[in-house]
Amino acid sequence: MKTNFKLLLGLPLALFTPLVLSSYLAAAPATETEAKDEVATNAPEPVRPQPTQRLVFKNTTDAAGQPVQLRLNIFNPTNHKAADKTPVFVFFFGGGWNTGNPQKLFQHCAYFASRGIVAIAPDYRVKNRQNTSPFDCVADGKSAIRYVRAHASELGIDPNRIVAAGTSAGGHVAASAAIIEGLDEKGEDTTISSVPNALVLYNPVIDTSPDGFGNRRLGNRWQEISPLQHVRPNLPPTIVFHGDADKTVPYANVTAFTEAMKKAGNRSELVTFAGVGHGFVPRFETETAKEAIRGTDKFLASLGYLQGEPTL
Repeated sequence: MKTNFKLLLGLPLALFTPLVLSSYLAAAPATETEAKDEVATNAPEPVRPQPTQRLVFKNTTDAAGQPVQLRLNIFNPTNHKAADKTPVFVFFFGGGWNTGNPQKLFQHCAYFASRGIVAIAPDYRVKNRQNTSPFDCVADGKSAIRYVRAHASELGIDPNRIVAAGTSAGGHVAASAAIIEGLDEKGEDTTISSVPNALVLYNPVIDTSPDGFGNRRLGNRWQEISPLQHVRPNLPPTIVFHGDADKTVPYANVTAFTEAMKKAGNRSELVTFAGVGHGFVPRFETETAKEAIRGTDKFLASLGYLQGEPTL
């Protein structure tokens, strides 16, 4: 149904690695015009809240074999303790698998932490920093969710209430973690599930077919990494927020995804923003972004992950 409407207390200090903020600074523009995730504006960068904790969840390499450390940017609720078992919202940034950074989602994560759940913005490898492929993005996303589940008792979260979310290509990362089997990091312990318990997607790259997004990057491997093509029963409850004027990720693709999910017997909702284009969520100051976050809040409340009404 379409709807229109206008972390860590108690961990050893040895686990924390100082964040190299320069790695999150704006990088070179994407090489594909279709890979632009956010609408360009002349507005200055907002002053963003900062994480409660940052920690390394994965040691890996770039395409040249050089070491790369990927971090979780963690926002804890007030007075959060390791003994708590709160839900957790794991939010992946967009950027067409080419660029982007977790900082874009810090305001969103701070909001969900204020509502009483742990919120995390993970990093993952992208083309213009590590010269890696969309397959590496998905592997990193799965690693992040797997890490959160494996360390639930230390992070003060419930391993059975993990929400994966993402915008644009970050939505692809979240959806692929939930839907596509395989594509894991080689050597990782796959006995720990990387499948989240709920899925929230904002203008997601849900179809990488020739009629979808990113096919020029993937070529004849598109079906391996296209969530729409892997829908099956018993997937997590899902909500999608999408603008019907999106020229980057066709609106028809998310309607097809929603119908496929329902046909398979999964809970799936589509919230449509009339006249809205791509990349609306990272611009937290806009009413469209806030409406999407309020809708997310209500969806999580319907699952019992949040209590009360949105405060945004």
